[in-house]
Amino acid sequence: MEEISAVCLRASALALDTRLADWNATFDSGLSLLVDEEDAVKGPLLRVLAGEMPPQAGAVSWGGMDMRVRREQAPEAVFWRDPRAPWPEVSPAQWARELARRHPAWSEPDWQRHVREWALQEHLHKEMFRLSTGSRRKVLLAAALASGALLTLIDEPEAALDHSSIRYLHEVLGAEAQRCRQNGRIWVVAHYASMPEVPWNQAIRLP
Repeated sequence: MEEISAVCLRASALALDTRLADWNATFDSGLSLLVDEEDAVKGPLLRVLAGEMPPQAGAVSWGGMDMRVRREQAPEAVFWRDPRAPWPEVSPAQWARELARRHPAWSEPDWQRHVREWALQEHLHKEMFRLSTGSRRKVLLAAALASGALLTLIDEPEAALDHSSIRYLHEVLGAEAQRCRQNGRIWVVAHYASMPEVPWNQAIRLP
């Protein structure tokens, strides 16, 4: 993973459909925000940036390599899960163990801290589909933060969270912005609002 830790993710002349065409962006280490007020394109865009699906036109590259090829070669370097996708019969504790095996930079202390701060202890052994939308979102965020993945993509991080949970999210993202200077992580976060409490490297408003 060392050879890609200091390089950027690049979208060139990207097109998804009539909603997004000839789109260019560069994502360096740190936190980047994509603002999509109408929720028109951010979900598919994140999937393309994560290498989960191809664009209709253009390219996404990471370290000079097509993102889909990069993800096939180094799946441990990418953390992405569509929060709207259905969950299998897996508990947060089981999922965390799977992620710890997948991501070499996984931090168990960070996972435990986020579980504690988001009051997830009582939900750790329930199936994910039995949890509330807010609890599932907290599990996803805790896992993203703990994964250590060099490229981490998150959709709608504040959705279904209460005020105290949002405050903690802002706090840990602020801390992560500082840590990115050492660990080189690239965060791409998409949301319907600007989240001004977070020290973003850049905020890009989608058409």
